[in-house]
Amino acid sequence: MFQIGKTIVSEDVLEKEFVCNLTACKGQCCIDGDAGAPVEEGEVAIMKSIYETVKPFLRAEGVEAIENQGTTVLGEDGEIETPLIEGGECAYVIYEDQMALCGIEKAYREGLIDWKKPISCHLYPIRIKEFSSFAAVNYHKWHICSDACALGQELEVPVYKFLKDPLIRKYGEDWYKELEEVATEWNKQKK
Repeated sequence: MFQIGKTIVSEDVLEKEFVCNLTACKGQCCIDGDAGAPVEEGEVAIMKSIYETVKPFLRAEGVEAIENQGTTVLGEDGEIETPLIEGGECAYVIYEDQMALCGIEKAYREGLIDWKKPISCHLYPIRIKEFSSFAAVNYHKWHICSDACALGQELEVPVYKFLKDPLIRKYGEDWYKELEEVATEWNKQKK
């Protein structure tokens, strides 16, 4: 582990390789699991404000879940998360070509909103745990992403490079530049 600003970053972020492979996994990360995607407190108001714009992209069962539960919910662990459809997939999931995709991201890509999706989704497979004085930035290994790990190894793309845009979105350009410097030094020491 190493520190950048008020973050403690796992070495796995530098060492593990990962590139999403939607053709193989079909977006399984939006379907599997026992909870919705984590939502930061500051994102709750955004999700409320964009809902009417995103709603036409969603499936009927997703709209029903959101209108019954809210645009975000409080999970069993007390964390804010996206609502689920009958305890299963995320309410914001849509399907195109038999792939699970995000209805929020579809509205973003069509230029209707200027917010891509919750940062936790954008950052996956990195998970962030906030503490009072720092945040832990960790790689999350999940068996459903084995194809993404294999593709990352084939293309030789470490997690931090694959997630450059969301890491900059979360922590800023300066933080990311420092992460790149740490990665360069880390790789020199490994040789």
